Amino acid sequence: MNETVTLDRTDLRLLGLLQRQGRATNAEIAAQVNLSPSACLRRIQRLEAGGVIAGYAARIDPRAVGLGLQAFVRVQLEKHEQPAIERFVAAVNDWDEVVACHALTGDMDYLLHVVVQDLEHFSRFLLDKLLNDAGVADANSSFVLRTVKQAGALPFGHLQP
Repeated sequence: MNETVTLDRTDLRLLGLLQRQGRATNAEIAAQVNLSPSACLRRIQRLEAGGVIAGYAARIDPRAVGLGLQAFVRVQLEKHEQPAIERFVAAVNDWDEVVACHALTGDMDYLLHVVVQDLEHFSRFLLDKLLNDAGVADANSSFVLRTVKQAGALPFGHLQP
């Protein structure tokens, strides 16, 4: 949560609605949180300006656009000095196949969420990019068989303002 913006109960309800109903009109959202459309718009603009709302996007079904294989790849770097980490992070940010990357605690350094067309595409990504020149010592891949849950919304319904 952004420390410069204080959130009240109405802000949290607004954020929850925007996460689930991103295409709803301002008037529809305002009615659901019992605000006038102008007051609702001012709150949303304040949340955007404060960095609480980081942006808006459509959720795309990967298979519908020919991206039929997803994998989670646990990565361990060869070196842990700052230049090696910066090189890896820069490489990851250049790879379209990586839709998320998380630094981890434990025996592996990073977890990559990779989305590709098929196994051949994954193989090219792994051999030509990840293992080629990114300073990776070890990579362990797990393929997604099916997605049981993928929430697009953060779980702040229980937060107390």
